[in-house]
Amino acid sequence: MNDSRVITTNQNGLNEQLDEVVLKHLQTPFKKPISTHTQAAFDELDAVVKASTKPLILDSCCGVGESTRELSKRHPKALIIGLDKSAHRLGKHEASSEHGEYYLARVDLNDFWRLAVAAGWQPSHHYLLYPNPWPKAKHLQRRWHGASVFPSIIALGGKLELRSNWAIYLQEFQRALELAGHQSQFNELLTDNPITPFERKYQASGQQLWQLQCTL
Repeated sequence: MNDSRVITTNQNGLNEQLDEVVLKHLQTPFKKPISTHTQAAFDELDAVVKASTKPLILDSCCGVGESTRELSKRHPKALIIGLDKSAHRLGKHEASSEHGEYYLARVDLNDFWRLAVAAGWQPSHHYLLYPNPWPKAKHLQRRWHGASVFPSIIALGGKLELRSNWAIYLQEFQRALELAGHQSQFNELLTDNPITPFERKYQASGQQLWQLQCTL
C-alpha cells in the first residue's frame, strides 16, 4: 500500500449523518469498559504527569513517534506523551539525543482519553496528526469526530491541532467542534519541516495538506 496516494471517498462533502451522530455522542455518556493494558499504561504515565511541573503536551495517534520526538525539540520545557494503539509502529521508534522529555505508550485512545479527563489532566497542546481518515461514508463513526469518545477530546482542553491530507476530515471535525460550542481555524498547511512520516510522504508527492486549530 502506498501511504502517499490521494484519498478516495464516496463523499462529496460533509457526511449527511454528521450532525445527528455528533449530537448523539455529545448527549450520551460513553460507558465502554476500560481495557486492562490501557489502564496499566495510564497509571504509569499518570504518576509521571503528577510528579512533573512541566506543561503537558499530548501527541495522539503518534505512529512511530517521530512527531513526538520532534515536538519535544520544539517544546523543550514541556512533558510530551506520544500515544498509539500499535506496538509494531511504536517499536520502530528511533530515539534522538537532542530532545526534551517525552514518553511513548501503546494504548486504546478510546479508553486513555477518558482516563485522562477523569484524572484531571490539562494538556497545554493536543496534537492529532494525520489520523486514519476512514474515507468511506459508512465509516463516519470510526473518525474521531464521529466517535463516542469525541466529547473526551473536547474535555481535555488545550490548543488542539489536527493535520490531514483530506480536507473533508478536518471540515467535519470543525463542524463537530461547532456543534459542541467551539470555534476553530481551518487552513492550508505550508511547512518546510514535516514532523511525521505521512506529512513527508504527502508533501513529497505534491498533495495539499490541511490544518485545523482550536483553543478549547
